[in-house]
Amino acid sequence: MIPPMPNALSSPVIRRPELTVDLAAARLLPPLPSAWLAGRDLDLLEPLRFLGPVGPGGLPAFPTPAAGSGRGELAEALAAANRAYGNPNADRLAARLADPAVRVVVSGQQPGLLGGPLYALAKMVAVSRWAAALEESGQPAVAVFWVATEDHDWAEVSSTVVLGPDGPHAFDLGADPEPLTPVGMRTLGPGIDGVLRGLAEAVPGDRYAEWLQTLGRWHRPDARFGEAFCRLMAHLLGQRCPLLLDAMLPALKAAERPWLRRLVERRGKLEEELARRDAAIEARGYPLQVSPQRGVSPLFLLRHGERRRIEWREGDRFALRGRDGEGGTVAELLEIIEENPGVVSPGVLARPAMQDAVLGTAIQVVGPGELSYMAQAAVTHAVLEVEPTHVALRPQTLLLEAKQVERIEELGLPLATLLGDRGGLDHWLAERNGGDLVTPVRQRIEEALAGLREPAVAADPGLERPFEKTREQILRALDLFGEKAVGAAARKNEVVNRRVQQIRDACLPGGKLQERIVASAHYPGKYGPELVECYWNQMELDAAHLQVIVPEGCS
Repeated sequence: MIPPMPNALSSPVIRRPELTVDLAAARLLPPLPSAWLAGRDLDLLEPLRFLGPVGPGGLPAFPTPAAGSGRGELAEALAAANRAYGNPNADRLAARLADPAVRVVVSGQQPGLLGGPLYALAKMVAVSRWAAALEESGQPAVAVFWVATEDHDWAEVSSTVVLGPDGPHAFDLGADPEPLTPVGMRTLGPGIDGVLRGLAEAVPGDRYAEWLQTLGRWHRPDARFGEAFCRLMAHLLGQRCPLLLDAMLPALKAAERPWLRRLVERRGKLEEELARRDAAIEARGYPLQVSPQRGVSPLFLLRHGERRRIEWREGDRFALRGRDGEGGTVAELLEIIEENPGVVSPGVLARPAMQDAVLGTAIQVVGPGELSYMAQAAVTHAVLEVEPTHVALRPQTLLLEAKQVERIEELGLPLATLLGDRGGLDHWLAERNGGDLVTPVRQRIEEALAGLREPAVAADPGLERPFEKTREQILRALDLFGEKAVGAAARKNEVVNRRVQQIRDACLPGGKLQERIVASAHYPGKYGPELVECYWNQMELDAAHLQVIVPEGCS
C-alpha cells in the first residue's frame, strides 16, 4: 500500500520569502519554458498542450487513453522486469497499466552512473506525485519512468560527481570503449571498481561506507547500465517507485512496430512539418534546441553493434550516417521493422510521440531542456496521428540542510541572490557590511556630466565626441574601482562571507546547479533512506519556483 501524498492541490502554497526563487525571473529556465509558464506562445507546442501551475480549480479531466486497450502484453513484461529490479509494487503497477481506463503519467532519463544526476531521482518522485494527484482528483493513474537505454552517449552516462568535505569530486568510467553502442547493451566495466574506491576516499564516514557496500551489489563490472540504474532506483524509492520501462524491452519494441513503420512511410510529410515548425519558432525569436538536419530521419538503425542515424536518399533509399555504403531501400527498412523492430530506435524528435502512442500518455513530465525541444518534437504527434498529451515541466529542486536554511533566514539573504552571479552576491554582502560606497557617487558624477554636455556642445559642436570619450573613461574607471571596493566590503566580515560561500558551494558545486551535477546516489549515503520521504512530503507540483528540500526529519 502506497502511503498517502500530501494534498498539494487544494491548499495555497506558503513560502518563506528568502527561499522563494521564481525560476524564470532568476533566468534559470530556457526561453520557451519561461514563455509557456507565463502563458505566451503556447501555439508553438501544438498539438500538445502545456500543463502549467495548477489553479484553484484543480487538475483538468483527462480522457481515457486511446492506447489503453493494447497495453496488456507490455504490462505483463513490465511486471516481470520490475520484479527483477526489486520494485515492491511491480505487479500492482503493471495491472494498473493493463487497465484501459487508467491514465499514464510518464517521465524518463538516461540510465546514468550511480543513478545519474540528482534530477533523475527528483523526476521519479515528481512522476509518482503527478499520478497520485490524478488519483486524488478521481482519475485512475499510473506512473511510468522511461529508462532511455537505447541512447549511445557514453559521456552522458559514464561520469558522476559527489560532494566530499573538501568540495566536489568527479569520477568516470574511462574512455568510451564501444562508440555508438547503446548503453543498454553495455556493462559498467572494470572502471566501476575504481569509482567505488574513489568514492570511499572522497566521502569518509561509516554510514557512507555502508551505503557504498549496498551500491556495490548493483554496480559491478559485469552489470549493465540499465540494470544497475533500475535496481538502484527501485531500492531508493521503494513504495514510491514508478513502473520502470527499459526502452529496449522486446515487448515495448513490438508495440512500437506500427508507429515506426508509419514514421518511415510519412517521412516526407514529417520533414515538411519540422521545417515549418522550426521557422515558426525562429520567427518568434526563440533558439532551436535541436539543429535542423534536412534529409535526416529521426530514427537510428543498430547494425554491427553500432547505432547509426538513418538518412534518406533519392530513389526511396536510405543510408547510415558515417557508413554511406551501408543502407538499402525504404522497402527493405520497412521489412526490418516488421521482422526485428528492436534494431530500430527513435531519436529525440520522435521518441515522445512513440512513447505516447504506445502508452496512451495523459501527462509527460519533462525537464527544461526537454521542454524546449518539445516545440519541435510536437509535430511528430500530428504527422503520426498520435493523440496529443499534456506536457508538464518537472519541479526543480535544491537540497538545503536545516542549519543552512536557518543561516539564510538569519542573514535575510534571498536565495535568488545566493544562486545568481557572484557580482550580485558581492553587492548584497557589501551593502550588508556598510553599503556600496561607489554607486551613489557614480550616480552624482553621471548627472553632473550630463549637465556639462549641453553647454560644451553649444560652445563648440566638435566637443561632442571628446566629451563622450571622456565621460566613458570616467565612468569606466569608477566601475573598475567600484568592483574592487565592493569586493573589499564583501570580505569585510570574514565569518559571514565564509558561511555564505559554504552555502553557495553546496548549492552550486563546481559552479553548476546541485541537481544537475551531483549523483542521485550521493545524498542517500549522506542522509539515509529517509531522503525520498523528504522529497515526497516537501515537493510541490509547481514548476515555476525552485523547490527547497530539507533532507532531515522526514521519517
